[in-house]
Amino acid sequence: MANYRSGRINEEVKKELSEIIRYEIKDPRLTAMISITQVDVTKDLKYAKVYISIFGKEEEKETCLNILKSSKGFMRRALGNRIKLRCVPELIIELDNSIEHGMYIDSLIHKIKENK
Repeated sequence: MANYRSGRINEEVKKELSEIIRYEIKDPRLTAMISITQVDVTKDLKYAKVYISIFGKEEEKETCLNILKSSKGFMRRALGNRIKLRCVPELIIELDNSIEHGMYIDSLIHKIKENK
């Protein structure tokens, strides 16, 4: 598969999954802000690793992550209805803490600048 095609598929899956999470999952326990930071679909379209960033308290993060992991089947079926692919990839949901890590590094840099 050409590199540009895999990038297009990754972005399309990311866009559709974002809309599915935002508008179609009707669980009232999803109170934190959820964003998909990256999607990596394998070349054979069997698996898609979905990196999710959750903004909220630590217990909200765990609850939201568990809800999303338990609704993988629903999201996969909805994704199959929206995107026409040879096979709909199985979703592997992982928590992405890169934004929090970046904010922590930024705060350390500001502390160093203040101490000078």
